[in-house]
Amino acid sequence: MREAIRIGCGGAFWGDSPEGAAQIVRQGNVDYLVMDYLAEVTMAILSRMKSRVPDAGFAGDFITQVMRPLAAEIAARRIRVVVNAGGVNLHACRDALQALFAEQGLPLRVAVVEGDDLSPIADELRASGTTEMFTGAPMPDRLLSINAYLGAFGIARALGMGADVVLTGRVVDSALVLGPLIHEFGWFEGDHDLLSAGSLAGHLLECGTQVTGGIFTDWRDTVAGWDDMGFPIAICHPDGSFEITKPEGTGGLVSAATVSEQLCYEVGDPAAYLLPDVTCDWSQVQLEQTGPDLVRVTGARGHAPTGSLKVSATWADGWRIAATMMVAGREAAAKAQASGEAILARVARLLARDGLAPFTDTLIELLGAESNYGAQARAQGTREVVLKLAASHRDRAALEILGRELYHAATAMAQGLTGFAGGRPAPQPVVRLFSCLVPKALVPMRVSFEGRSHELPHAEPGAQPTARPETRPPAPAHDGPLRTVPLIALARARSGDKGDRANIGVLSRDPAFLPWIAAVVTPDAVAHWLAHFVRGEVRRYDWPGLDGFNFVLDRALGGGGTASLRHDAQGKALAQILLDLPVPVPADWTAPGGRLEDFATEGRPHDR
Repeated sequence: MREAIRIGCGGAFWGDSPEGAAQIVRQGNVDYLVMDYLAEVTMAILSRMKSRVPDAGFAGDFITQVMRPLAAEIAARRIRVVVNAGGVNLHACRDALQALFAEQGLPLRVAVVEGDDLSPIADELRASGTTEMFTGAPMPDRLLSINAYLGAFGIARALGMGADVVLTGRVVDSALVLGPLIHEFGWFEGDHDLLSAGSLAGHLLECGTQVTGGIFTDWRDTVAGWDDMGFPIAICHPDGSFEITKPEGTGGLVSAATVSEQLCYEVGDPAAYLLPDVTCDWSQVQLEQTGPDLVRVTGARGHAPTGSLKVSATWADGWRIAATMMVAGREAAAKAQASGEAILARVARLLARDGLAPFTDTLIELLGAESNYGAQARAQGTREVVLKLAASHRDRAALEILGRELYHAATAMAQGLTGFAGGRPAPQPVVRLFSCLVPKALVPMRVSFEGRSHELPHAEPGAQPTARPETRPPAPAHDGPLRTVPLIALARARSGDKGDRANIGVLSRDPAFLPWIAAVVTPDAVAHWLAHFVRGEVRRYDWPGLDGFNFVLDRALGGGGTASLRHDAQGKALAQILLDLPVPVPADWTAPGGRLEDFATEGRPHDR
């Protein structure tokens, strides 16, 4: 057993820069290259591609932009590759990869991990009364895709059989890293703490440069390196501890702050993060800066997994259209709002005339007038905005009328309205997500390698941890005067999405700030501050290891993914909006020599 394994992530999503993989291969000195291609809606896109072209349905960029230029170096450096680029056509992806290797004369061997595609049993699941796990809605009659999230043991088995490249379809993102660690260190199904730690390493790596300073709250600390951001590397040890770093000389930053922001990304209850192989407890994880761009991560704990797998299905629900145009001049926001309302009213009249139903939904956003800030907007006096107009309808023809009538505004409405050079927008399909739970016994997991297929069992379920009561820090004790500062002076934050559910991690910059944050940044306060977005419950989970909290916001993304009409369909801006929430603190903290002196004098927070 080796003392350490270096795993580098070269891509965070389908469309990420192929330079990430090149950087990891050539500068990372890694044992494994992993890449994540499959967002939830990506499965529907790949399914549509396969329905039109039987040999399509996988991430072809992996073949053309990553392996074609890098395969020889990967073979020479003896780097093994684990990716979910197989999408919904694993065997076609494998065949394309093997053809490339034969063309280049490389002896690389490819295995596939399959079983995630549940389309053969979709009717059975529907007939059994399977419902949406968040809303209770019945399963739609027609699905575009339906895939279970598999775990990491299939990947480990493929590596143990000698595969140089392991292709998967839908697996949990962290499994791409956990699989190699199970293989290298001989971890077993019952090693729950170790499986949780390996899953945490995968969770930190899966979003690429997000852990090395990308989309970091304190953006000025990383901006100088944005043109050459370092992709992340985890240096993993048999005891479950690991360090996060990046290739030397690359841009970005690896610090306890950048790692903690990524740690809370898209996590619900940090003490019960459910994965196929383990139920993770990351509530007491500790981060230690042990060198420049080097953070040690310890303290992950785990429990047995549940007896179910999460399933992500997608279905078509009509059409949507979106268009943008600029409005300039005095009262730009008011003119843009009036223009948007007039366009929608005009088209509504035309739909009725033609016997078409009304729009199922419409949305006007004034980008530049802080429409995403709702009641907290402060830029209504701006002299330049972008009008974003969106609508959805069951009938594509109705949206084609809207796409046509948009341009009437150029001569009929507000002076200063411009920016039509992009041409008429085309209706796009609305793809909605249906998430459910399926017993593991219904989901086979197989490894196919060199003409042989091997079926594997899923991790055995066990008792789950009991729900934790919220532990409130002591109320702040202070008899002196207070001064209100924005939350960003006291905390960093990161937001993410899961379907129509958003989460916002709020992490205190100083343990002394935590009681003041806890007293003000409550679920009710978050729901009120984001009332123009949130249609469901807001829950707050303690995160004691990170001196912070994680907020989960139900029905907060307008349907999420490609179903949402919003410009920010994935809630990426929610953390920034929340960081303007006012929080009262002792006035002497903002005085010369106080904890927040730099914020008071320079208008932005700094660590002290």
